[in-house]
This record gives sequence, structure tokens and C-alpha cells, in this order.
Amino acid sequence: MSAVVAILAAIAAAATAWFAGVRRLLNRSKQVARAVIVDPEEHTTIDADGAVRSVQAADLTAPIDLLDEIWKPEHLERLARTYWRFLSRCTLGLIRILYREDGRDVVLLTRPFVLLSFHAPEYEMRADRGIVRWRIARGLLVSRVGHNADGYLEIDVTRKPGETPDVGLVHVEVEVANFYPSLASGIATWFYTNTQSRIHVIVTHGFLRSLARGDLAESRVGSLRTIDEVPDPQPARRAQEPAAP
Repeated sequence: MSAVVAILAAIAAAATAWFAGVRRLLNRSKQVARAVIVDPEEHTTIDADGAVRSVQAADLTAPIDLLDEIWKPEHLERLARTYWRFLSRCTLGLIRILYREDGRDVVLLTRPFVLLSFHAPEYEMRADRGIVRWRIARGLLVSRVGHNADGYLEIDVTRKPGETPDVGLVHVEVEVANFYPSLASGIATWFYTNTQSRIHVIVTHGFLRSLARGDLAESRVGSLRTIDEVPDPQPARRAQEPAAP
């Protein structure tokens, strides 16, 4: 058993170092804003039944004129697309996003190696807050109990006053909730915590920092144009009680 633990620990360390190196490479660009990671103290938790909740967050400060220009539903779509583009880039193309009319598939190179499958994105937006949410359908990384259940991936952006009138602040949170990983118990939980979970945190931090470049990908859909087309965000909810689809 000790030999197995040592091997798993070595794999975890190698994966972490690789992703950290890729993150540093991707963040070498001119910035139009400043990003500071502000994760909650308990950013990743696992319930007794195996459900994972992970929240990573950052505060971005930028000129108020720039924020006014991009605070539109179409840019919320572009932010969503940027997340998937970053995931593919930071894995050097090993992870790819395949688009369907009714969802997205995160694959290892190609189908049938679907790691995560999501339903179509849901958008909510108002003058000071925007949300894009993908509900988890299934995938190799999802245990059977988590198939088409209450799990979701969500990007939540909130505008706040900056320190000066000409500077604005945007708080960005990336949350995974009610996610049941295939690795669910015993040493498998330890392995999940030190590999898949840790890699997720590193990649998400890299994505949040990359937003300071202001380089948003073009949306594959481009269906949203005005805030009136998007429902208002709902009141804060518990991770175990997502809004009705």
C-alpha cells in the first residue's frame, strides 16, 4: 500500500508542476486589468455522500470605461467561450471542447473519451451581475449518481465600485457544485484531492489571472445582444439547491 501511495503522490506532484508551468507560460501577456486571487478559505469541500463543491475567485480592477464597454450579454457569452479555450490551451490541446446544439463535451483528444458532458449554457444578467451556468450531464469523470443530477459549473461576475471614480472592480467566481467524481472513496478520494481537484484549482486560477489580458474569445453562438434578452440572476442559493432548469 505504501508503494501505491508513493506512486500516486509522484503522479500528483508531476501533474501539478506541469500545469503550474503551463499557467506561467499562458500569463505572459500585456494586461489591461489587474487580477488578484481571492478564494474563500474553504474553497474545496467534499460532503459525506461524495459531492464536491469548489469555488475559485478573483477581483479584477480595470478602467471604468473598459468595463462599461464590455458589460454586455455578448461578452458574457465570450467569457464562457474563453473559459473553454483556456482549458484547451493549458492542456496543450489534449483536452478539447466539442460543441453540440444542446450542450458541450469535454473530451480527451476526441470522442468517445468524453471526460465531462454538459447541457447547454444558461445565462442570467442585470446591470451589476452576470452568470453563465452549465449543468453536468455525465462523463468518465462523473460517477453514475451524478449523471443528470444537480451538478453544475458556473461563472459568476459581479460589478462593484472601485477605489476611484475612473476605476471599476469585477468579482469573478468559478464554481463547481454537486459534482460527484468517479473517484469516490478511500484512497481514491485522496487521489482525487491531490490530482483532479488540485489540477482544477490550478487551471481555474490560471483562467482567472488570464482575464487581466482582456482577450475574450469570440462566441461560437453569438445569440445574446442586450440585457433585456437575459433573465435576471436569482437570489443566492445553496449549492445543494440549484435554480430550476
